[in-house]
This record gives sequence, C-alpha cells and structure tokens, in this order.
Amino acid sequence: MVPLQNRILPTGDIVAHPARGLFMGNRGILHDAHQTLGPARWRHPHWITCNLSFKDRHRKVMSPGAYTELFFLDEAVAFAAGHRPCAECRRAAYNAFTAAWSRAYGTKPGAKDIDRTLHAARITRTRQQIRHAAPCPPLPDGTIILHDDQPHLVLGPHLQPWTPAAYMPPVPRPETEVTVLTPKPLVDILRQGYVLTLHPSALT
Repeated sequence: MVPLQNRILPTGDIVAHPARGLFMGNRGILHDAHQTLGPARWRHPHWITCNLSFKDRHRKVMSPGAYTELFFLDEAVAFAAGHRPCAECRRAAYNAFTAAWSRAYGTKPGAKDIDRTLHAARITRTRQQIRHAAPCPPLPDGTIILHDDQPHLVLGPHLQPWTPAAYMPPVPRPETEVTVLTPKPLVDILRQGYVLTLHPSALT
C-alpha cells in the first residue's frame, strides 16, 4: 500500500512515509476525496497533538469531510512542528503544559490564547516554518535543532539525529549557536520542566 501524505517532519513538511510514530495531530481538513493534500497546511490555528487511541474511538484515516490525521515520530517532533497537547485525549499532558506556560509567562491562559501565541511563532503566511538562532549549550532537552543541516534532538550532553522511523546514535552537543526548529514559546515550556514523551530510540 502506498503511504498517504500525512507524516509531519520536524521541519514542518508533510510527507508520505510508512512509519506512523507515537502521536497523531490535527490542523483541520487538508485532504480531498482522493486522500490527496492540497496547498493548505492548516485550516485553523488550533494545532493539537493527540493519542493514537482514546475511548475505543475508531477513525478511517483521511475520510471525506473529516479532519486530516497527521502523524509524528514523538512529542518532540510535534513540538518542533508547533503542536500542543490535546485538552481532551491528553488531559494530564495539557494540564502539565498549561502549568509550565504559567510558570514561563506568569498567567494561566486558555487554549485559544495559547494557540494564537503559538501560531504567530511557528509559521508564516506563506507556510514557511519560523526558526530562530540560539546557543546550543543551554537549550533544554527535547528541543529539536538543525545540525549539519539535519534535524537533531537535544538530550543531555548529546544530540540525536532524527529520521522518520527513529533517532540515530548520539553525537556531542556543540558549543556553538544553532538554528532551532522548536518555536520559542515551546522552548520556554521545556525550560519550565514540561516532560515530553519521546520515541524509545531516544536516549534517556
């Protein structure tokens, strides 16, 4: 079976790949009756990260008129793409996320406030991922950066190269400034102690 174009990369691109990963995402209806994506990469600013299973609900992927199911290797990739935890199927993670947001910014916002802030920090009107430069040594675990022009996960003293199916063996964390793919507000959330669910191939 030919894989559908529903796999999100840390760079924000949506590609066809057989590996599904640990989480599903929602940005609205992006596909047509033939399960093909058009030019749109979102229909609303409420980009969420969902569990693959919840309350015995079953979905046929890319059904007509239903939201497009998007998939991530893990939550670090979902963060890099600008998604937050779903308040329904991932309530405990959402509560931890909003608590970290409160510690970072001094207020406890609603989901719409969070989504407006994230949307301004993650994507341009021309569908370009917003990236920023930062020194690598103080970046929190779970941040995804570009290193040698490829996405890498920051974890302890190491970086782990990302691939669609797994993280590769670690390399030393550089001492230089790097290009950060994870939006700035989500880096702040990681600094405040939010713990991501990482793929088993990531070192712990």
